[in-house]
Amino acid sequence: MNSDLSQTQSKKVRTRFAPSPTGFLHIGSVRTCLFNFLYAKKMGGDFVLRIEDTDKERSKPEFEEDIKQGLKWLGIIWDEGPDTNGKFGPYRQMDRLDIYEKYARQLLDQSHAYYCFCSEEELEAKKQEMVARGHAPIYDGKCSNISKEEAQQRIAAGEKAVIRFKTQNKVISFTDLIWGKVDFDASLFGDFVIAKDTRSPLYNFAAAVDDYLMEITHIVRGEEHLSNTPRQMMIQSALGFGHPQYAHLPLILGPDKTKLSKRHNAEPVGYYKQKGYLPQALNNFIAFLGWNPGTEREMFSMPELINEFSFERCRKSGSIFNIAKLDWYNGMYIRQTPLDKLTELLIPYYQEKNLIEKISDREFKITATNQTIDFATLSLIVSLYQERLVKLEDIIEATDLFFVELPSYEKDLLLFKDMTYQQVANSIDKCIELLSNAESFQKDYLQTHCLNAIQEANLNRGQILWPLRVALTGKKASAGPFEIAEILGKDLSLKRLNFAKKILG
Repeated sequence: MNSDLSQTQSKKVRTRFAPSPTGFLHIGSVRTCLFNFLYAKKMGGDFVLRIEDTDKERSKPEFEEDIKQGLKWLGIIWDEGPDTNGKFGPYRQMDRLDIYEKYARQLLDQSHAYYCFCSEEELEAKKQEMVARGHAPIYDGKCSNISKEEAQQRIAAGEKAVIRFKTQNKVISFTDLIWGKVDFDASLFGDFVIAKDTRSPLYNFAAAVDDYLMEITHIVRGEEHLSNTPRQMMIQSALGFGHPQYAHLPLILGPDKTKLSKRHNAEPVGYYKQKGYLPQALNNFIAFLGWNPGTEREMFSMPELINEFSFERCRKSGSIFNIAKLDWYNGMYIRQTPLDKLTELLIPYYQEKNLIEKISDREFKITATNQTIDFATLSLIVSLYQERLVKLEDIIEATDLFFVELPSYEKDLLLFKDMTYQQVANSIDKCIELLSNAESFQKDYLQTHCLNAIQEANLNRGQILWPLRVALTGKKASAGPFEIAEILGKDLSLKRLNFAKKILG
């Protein structure tokens, strides 16, 4: 294996992400893709996207499109793939069937593989028998003794058969870039199926052929593929191919330390995009699922991740998918986003909820009131809540108060601690007086004007400001009342205070 390593290192590094388009892009796949991308870019190499779509029944064009759009959103851009003109294409396996047929026939001709005519019922009966005897349920090699001539005659007659690879009874060893030296006893595999027929390859066979022909130097994938490696290596050897380097990433686990699944709220990548997670937050979070930089630093840009990445700092133990940590990352990146850019990102959320309609790039109509609101005012609203947002979609619940004529709430929300309704009514009257007499509605003036009056009258500050804020917002938690009043303006602020009096009865 040392010679394989030196040969690999002498070539230009080429990694690949090879998803099956049988479902939406998910976190585990993104982690595999990201690590392939980081390593290729770190080494000045190429990153290839290959679509493994030989599962005809489950592969769908919409899943392939979701995978490609998700990767583009994350900024993981492939050098070669199904939409490029790379010299190693085609990059969809269904477009490579002639290639697989060629190598399947080579394996058959050289007696590295053979046709197996055993029925599913026969195979299941043998499996149950071997399990009952305490043996590994491997194929007994019954059809390996059928001559090529007889096999061809039976195939020509229309008899169904699969193609099995003839396994050698030896130990397969390789050095994994994460796990170190790994040994597999090939005799425990039995003769395994590599194709349903010469033009219907199964995973291990197609992957071995494609990786060789596409000159992939490093196979970076999940730990669950570890047992596929010796099978692929045997196929590679039988075809006269060299071996790439392998790196098997540890499992991603749920909080209960079982393999990550939907029950752990592990959603497709599109879900996180829809909810308003930023791509840089997702990339940074996923990078730490199996890798660490060896320092206390937690936030890296994509170029910084590329520069810092190495397999030496990848863990063997599983990594916990902690949604709270992802939320932390996202909140941090939201706070670092320039206000104008953040506002642009949030406008589609307002539009989706029909709170605003676009008039121009800098002007919008508030749907509920038909009033106009400009980009600068939208940005001012966003600025009040930028520090509070965890996900972009949170902006709706936080700021919908600005897009209605009057808020909706229960009168008990106006109560501050042990206040009575009469005391609240008196506080609202005081607020109406203060805002009516305000010479300016800029927040700094309003704050000084109101707080000085409260102090001079020896009033309880909380008993005035809590009802004021709730009357303006209709919410238990929000930005401060003076910032909100500035945006609402004098007329609407007073209208909401008078509405609070009506709620109190």
